Amino acid sequence: MKKMLKLALIAAAAATAFGASAQEFPAKDKTITIVVPYAAGGPTDRVARDLAEAIRKPLGGISVVVDNSAGAGSTIGSAKVARAAPDGYTLLLNHVSMATMPTMYRKLAFNVANDFEYLGIINDVPMTLIARPSMPANNYKELAGWLQQNKGKINLGNAGQGSASHLCGLIFQSAVQVDMTAVPYKGTAPAITDLIGGQIDLLCDQTTNTTSQIEAKKVKAYAVTTSKRLTTPTLKDLPTLAESGVKDFNVTIWHGLYAPKGTPAPVLTKINEALKVALKDPEFIKKQEGLGAVVATDKRVEPAEHKKFVLSETEKFGAAIKAAGSYAD
Repeated sequence: MKKMLKLALIAAAAATAFGASAQEFPAKDKTITIVVPYAAGGPTDRVARDLAEAIRKPLGGISVVVDNSAGAGSTIGSAKVARAAPDGYTLLLNHVSMATMPTMYRKLAFNVANDFEYLGIINDVPMTLIARPSMPANNYKELAGWLQQNKGKINLGNAGQGSASHLCGLIFQSAVQVDMTAVPYKGTAPAITDLIGGQIDLLCDQTTNTTSQIEAKKVKAYAVTTSKRLTTPTLKDLPTLAESGVKDFNVTIWHGLYAPKGTPAPVLTKINEALKVALKDPEFIKKQEGLGAVVATDKRVEPAEHKKFVLSETEKFGAAIKAAGSYAD
């Protein structure tokens, strides 16, 4: 009986200490690390660095740093956070890969749905459907006809397996029911170079990568992948794929924030509240607009809605990946 009482007291003391630690979050002498599972300098890295600066103030001025743990389609950095101490000081910032990893990698070392706490969506990055400058079609209706006439001969570029352009391409092929030859590159830059040179026919990629090329008329642009037209001057006249006849087409590259499973509820609440303040920061919004991104203002900034959204995206992308048999392992 004495032994059981002693164990109960130890457990109670530990719980009290853990609760106190959660209430004191974030400690002034600690640092929050946002893990980005991609190389420095890319769009997701820039989102993370902008967020790190914007979220510092609502978290009491604590130091927030970015750790680039790139490789294996974002699975290395994601696994790092899944294994991290659930104390709020190690977070993950990832994009739509959170919805594609469960299908694309059949032997993941973690479970995307169950091994993370969801903290909120940060932004959405629209995508554009573009083609080589020598493409004979001058609008989407003409392009749709060209696709039907050239089945089996169409080259669709992407920035590598699991990239945003790869995923958009899979969804597009499935939607228009035209098989195309995927041509993977080591990044968007070489893909666009070959598109401009006419080595490939089509590319579906983020506005962060395509807007300047469209503005310079180095490529032909046919549509945006969002449900509504964009307001960006260069892209405002482009129709959506949905209004062009590709029913219910809506693909964006969104970014979200995550913590390891088991992070205390009070800590999660503080981070989510700080995130929502950061998303209203005028300087952060301005920087995101400069990237071609739209800062989230809808209900997905709430943890439960964030997770619900990711699970729905997992189903959507999973169907396209399975249909194409396009696995990474």
